[in-house]
Amino acid sequence: MPFAAIVGAGELGAAIAARLAARDVIPEVRLIDTASQAAAGKALDIQQSGAIEGFRTRVVSDGSVHAAAGARVVVLADSSTGQKEWQGDEGLGLLRQIWTIVERETATIVCAGALQRLLIERAVTELRVEPRRICGSAPGALESAARALTALEVDGSPDDVRLNVIGIPPRGIVIPWSAATVRGVSAVQAIAPHRLTAITSHLAALWPPGPYALASSATRVVEALFHGSRRSHGCFVVLDGPLGSRGRVAALPVTLTDLGVGEIVSPSLTTHERVALETAVEKQPL
Repeated sequence: MPFAAIVGAGELGAAIAARLAARDVIPEVRLIDTASQAAAGKALDIQQSGAIEGFRTRVVSDGSVHAAAGARVVVLADSSTGQKEWQGDEGLGLLRQIWTIVERETATIVCAGALQRLLIERAVTELRVEPRRICGSAPGALESAARALTALEVDGSPDDVRLNVIGIPPRGIVIPWSAATVRGVSAVQAIAPHRLTAITSHLAALWPPGPYALASSATRVVEALFHGSRRSHGCFVVLDGPLGSRGRVAALPVTLTDLGVGEIVSPSLTTHERVALETAVEKQPL
């Protein structure tokens, strides 16, 4: 039975498990945490809500990361102890375990935390994780915020707004306003330039997003990796050269398939926007 493994039963991990279950498009969600009792309690709570919310997704728990073997997607979330995203050497050690387990399979690793961009970079450079098999879902939450702020400018709905948020949050954010639209009209025609600049600046203060926004974004990415998707998704991905130094990680729109990251959808950029993106990438520490 295809399943998604969520490593970490903290606030973020539990929120992702609950969102995936409620969507009822994946047969099984496996919540994994060394604090096995905490994971079991949260999994049971989510499973029991199925009778109320009407979903049939099976939600189970396990205390060993080896339970991720055979997963279609493995989500790296947060520890139930201390409620923190895995980062640094601790996070890399956990990714090493996960990659050892799934390397010979087809699983894709999704780093759901807002602060795990450098962890993705280290996974590729130090652990030799295939770039197409790892991504970060947090930029999708920031894009959602950008659409909401843009919609407010025209007293409209976020559904009316089409845009991408690229670069490296929080200070290296670039919104290609030249390619954005509001109700089918170019954003640069619908909204005054100084207001567009204000939106971009305000987004920096909204980083990192909260656990529920991050969970919603991760859920969409996991679903796309299970079933494929015609739309692009804003993700942290490894750059392939044309948009920045090869091997670095930044937020860009990508296609997702059941085999992992498909291709980077190169956004239409003005000269100024391209320079801003390249500068954001090059200024980040190795």
